[in-house]
Amino acid sequence: MQSDRHARSGTEAAGGDPTTGRLLDGRYRIGPRIARGGMASVYEATDIRLDRTVAVKIMHPGMGDDEEFAARFVREARAAARLSHPHVVAVYDQGEEDGTVYLAMELIPGHTLRDVIRKEAPMTPSRALALMEPVLSALAAAHRAGLIHRDVKPENVLIADDGRVKVADFGLAKAVSADTQHTATGGVLIGTVSYLAPELVVDGRADARADVYAAGVVLYELLTGSKPHAGDSPIQVAYKHVHEDVPPPSAVAPGIPAYVDALVARATARDRSLRPADAAVLLHQVHRVGQALADGVQDDPELTADLAPMLLHPDTGELVAVDDEVYDGSHDGEVTSPIGILPGRTVERMPAAPARTPAPVPSRPGPPPARPPARRRRWRGPVTLLLLLALVLGVAVGAWWFGWARYTSTPAVLDLTRTAAEKKLDAAGLQMELGGPDHKRLRIDGKVQDMVGQFSETVPVGRVADSDPDPGARILDGGTVTVVLSLGPERYKVPSVKGLTEDQAQDAITGKHLDFGESIGRWSDSIPAGTVLGSDPRAGTVLRPGTAVNIFISKGPKPVEVRDWTGRDADKAQAWFEDRGLVVDRGTEEYDDNVAEGHVISQTPASGTLHRGDTVKLVVSKGPELVEVPGGIIASGVDAARAKLEALGFRVDVQNSDHYLGLGYVYEMDPHSGDMVPRGSTITLFQI
Repeated sequence: MQSDRHARSGTEAAGGDPTTGRLLDGRYRIGPRIARGGMASVYEATDIRLDRTVAVKIMHPGMGDDEEFAARFVREARAAARLSHPHVVAVYDQGEEDGTVYLAMELIPGHTLRDVIRKEAPMTPSRALALMEPVLSALAAAHRAGLIHRDVKPENVLIADDGRVKVADFGLAKAVSADTQHTATGGVLIGTVSYLAPELVVDGRADARADVYAAGVVLYELLTGSKPHAGDSPIQVAYKHVHEDVPPPSAVAPGIPAYVDALVARATARDRSLRPADAAVLLHQVHRVGQALADGVQDDPELTADLAPMLLHPDTGELVAVDDEVYDGSHDGEVTSPIGILPGRTVERMPAAPARTPAPVPSRPGPPPARPPARRRRWRGPVTLLLLLALVLGVAVGAWWFGWARYTSTPAVLDLTRTAAEKKLDAAGLQMELGGPDHKRLRIDGKVQDMVGQFSETVPVGRVADSDPDPGARILDGGTVTVVLSLGPERYKVPSVKGLTEDQAQDAITGKHLDFGESIGRWSDSIPAGTVLGSDPRAGTVLRPGTAVNIFISKGPKPVEVRDWTGRDADKAQAWFEDRGLVVDRGTEEYDDNVAEGHVISQTPASGTLHRGDTVKLVVSKGPELVEVPGGIIASGVDAARAKLEALGFRVDVQNSDHYLGLGYVYEMDPHSGDMVPRGSTITLFQI
């Protein structure tokens, strides 16, 4: 969707709308409103999950409660998401929160085609066709997918600041099926009245040719700066679409070549059977007209006749461009056709009937006639009859020549090879050119080359899948038949996304006409978090367009919840940490009177979360520190022995021996001199 930074008012951006500032579905931070329609409003928003700016289309409050409107809104997401085309606004996401139904889509900073019309129209035909080409390319992609836009208008054509042209709001698009049609009496008429095809007004039924009609009206508006039909009310405008033709643009903007008028007339024919079958066909005709303009051709009668079929004007006897057959009519000087009364452009003039001069009226009786009156009437009658017969024959021959004889039927070339089709057309006196909406690099005769045509699930590669005109259609002798070759089934390889960011991977996938599925997180010890590990299906897998591709994204190393091993066996602690990918540093050992040898005195960190490759430091106990009990204690005085032992850190306990005499000398000690005991141990002295 479009964001027009210059048009947005300060009040709007300040958040007068209560939706502004809301965090929708826990993902989209809603910003200022940038557009409002009949069903929904569009806001600029930030996707906080992917950190990108998007456009979010939110259904108006209360409409989500109407199941019909809600279902149509959801169909919009599914229909638009099927389209992956550089000139179609991309749809990213669709969801619902507390009754609020929304779409998240591509944001296009810039302006609309309506702004271009205001500033530049009327514009040159070349400029107008250049603007229409990407629009028709987008519609052609939709028509190939079986979708109809139904609301083609300048407001739905977005032009980015960098010049990219994108068609927006496929919200009214519908899959072509009987159960989705609406009639004017029993259903809903969808679309903008200035661009409605007559059949939409009459019975609400539409196919791809309704979009062709709307595109033709937009082209007229680019060329002239005004809409073809105006009225005091929408009903009056709709009535004119049904009962009046779009006038030739040259009537408003003189100097426009006749073949450009013919292009507009063909696209906006009220009888939809006279229009191009879809946007791809109209795009091909636009290319032909664009080439003529580029070559500086001001008048090309053959191209004009090709684009605008023939019709006989009832009053002037002139041929006018309307249809492939010559019709007769008598409606007050205008031209009749199967679709009503149509004005037309003169192509060739038919011979008119010679005027008869009335006989003079005598003022008084004259002499009797030289011959009997009966004989005079017999002479004039046959002559008059011969003149009338000659006139009728001349008109018939002219009509036969201009309406039939110089035309031939297009031969059927479907399913033929290119060479066979060219030979068959050449034998019929026709030229062949290759066309088609798609292109593909193919290996032909051992050489890789770009080939234009269209994808087909049923027609083999290189054979004719379509032709314009259709087989059996009338075409001028020596005319050109556009042959569309089959490119085979439309398939695309899954791109390699390993090592990309999530956004880059999504762009790579959608750039191959595939759909992005979902991101799946996986732990990785070697790949940084946020980097794509791969895809499912794998890179190189050949898929149909629109197939979903998932990606795997690194979540970084898997976290390890640290366990406290203080006071427990250090060997077991080391094995536990190493099993979880952690590095153990137990280079520090200390004596500890309270922790057994080989057990953990302390651990860093003692708790929390680490990742594989991180280090845990263990301080391991060597047990209590041992010292030697000194000698020279036996037979020494008790007081002197106590002082010596306490000076070495021992505690001293004095007791009387079994042989106590009261002399005050050490008779015996425990432990004995030379024994290794923990520092600070108690030594018992037995005195005599």
